Amino acid sequence: MIVSIRSIARATLMAGLLATAACSQAPSEAPKRSEFNIGWSIYAGWMPWPYAQQAGIVKKWADKYGLKINIVQVNDYVESVNQYTAGKLDGVTVANMDALTIPAAGGKDTSAIIVGDYSNGNDGILMKGATDLKGIKGQSVNLVELSVSHYLLARGLNSVGLQLKDVKTVNTGDADIVGAFASPDVKVAVAWNPQLTAMKAQSGAKLVFSSADIPGEILDLLCVDTATLKANPNLGKALAGIWYETTALMVRQDAEGKAARAAMAKLAGSTPEAFDSQLSTTYLYSDPKAAVAAADAPALLTTMTRVRDFSFSKGLFKGATSADVVGMSFPGGKTLGDAQHVTLRFDDSFMKMAADGKL
Repeated sequence: MIVSIRSIARATLMAGLLATAACSQAPSEAPKRSEFNIGWSIYAGWMPWPYAQQAGIVKKWADKYGLKINIVQVNDYVESVNQYTAGKLDGVTVANMDALTIPAAGGKDTSAIIVGDYSNGNDGILMKGATDLKGIKGQSVNLVELSVSHYLLARGLNSVGLQLKDVKTVNTGDADIVGAFASPDVKVAVAWNPQLTAMKAQSGAKLVFSSADIPGEILDLLCVDTATLKANPNLGKALAGIWYETTALMVRQDAEGKAARAAMAKLAGSTPEAFDSQLSTTYLYSDPKAAVAAADAPALLTTMTRVRDFSFSKGLFKGATSADVVGMSFPGGKTLGDAQHVTLRFDDSFMKMAADGKL
């Protein structure tokens, strides 16, 4: 995430053996309803949701399906995911790692129905006095431990034949990391925007690895409670309609698109210039066909395997003896982890409806 806290709360990941036939448990039954609450927190890729509410797009699609949809801001990102996990929200904007480690690992059957964007440079590793990442060996690295930054560090180290054991991490809060990197004693740091941009401007700082080097791995999703979605499929249709109408407007380069982005910037407490800068390092899936392709691609299985392996290696499975403890399902009937206990489902059906003009 860009403007908001991007910390990863502790949890449990999943993964394991790839199977072509998912034999997963059915989600528990939920009642038919007409009113739903969808949580969001400030991040450039999620600002379409509050803008859509402000612009009347939410009401338009909710009315079409006889629903009332409340787009609810939660000021703290992790708290929004926790509220969803506790059943206080029917859906939430969430990163792929957090969807896995918080609700799914906690046993809440969750469906990722919109693949919204991926970080394409919003997260990066900065070094002073080194020309490339190989110079990191043996150094201390300031970052928010057990976060997307920690995952990015692991992926960066792997790209130059190193491992996490080859560096020493120093846990540094996102509110403190800009000041910490300004100290002459701190030579390496990992951060996300907007902190990353401020740190890059410091004397001697060099970006040696970023999320643009691992495209598609740090994903931002809209997730909905699976049982609620099963009982109320029109909710998924309305949410897909809202998302793709709003993002189609958002990416336009005419006056209307510019005005929409400026309104989103204001809602995020940012300037239009800063917001556009953040969007430039966010790969937005405004085209539903592209989102379907991303959800269906084998690369998603590879990404989620890496995410679960990282989390398991850092002890985030709460005493589990295997990374396969929880299952994930993907389009085409493929699964990772325990196929008998699937609690994270990548569901492309509503994105496909949007792509086919069937909403």
